[in-house]
Amino acid sequence: MNNNISAGTIARTIVLLLALANQVLAMCGKQVLNIADDDIYQIVSIVFTISASVWSWWKNNSFSVNAINADKYLNKLKKNESED
Repeated sequence: MNNNISAGTIARTIVLLLALANQVLAMCGKQVLNIADDDIYQIVSIVFTISASVWSWWKNNSFSVNAINADKYLNKLKKNESED
């Protein structure tokens, strides 16, 4: 089963939850959420930074010649394995 949730789905869900929370607060007579443009920029920026960091950490980053050669060898083994 493939559970790839798109970034758009996550963003729309967050916006929906904020809108619902804002509406409930307004109905209860409480102060509505005060979200400034700078806050949105900071949130998007930190999410992007964290996502890029996790993605870079997760991927196999081969810098040395030996590591690059090992990756080629591994890919060759995987290719031969899938042909059997």
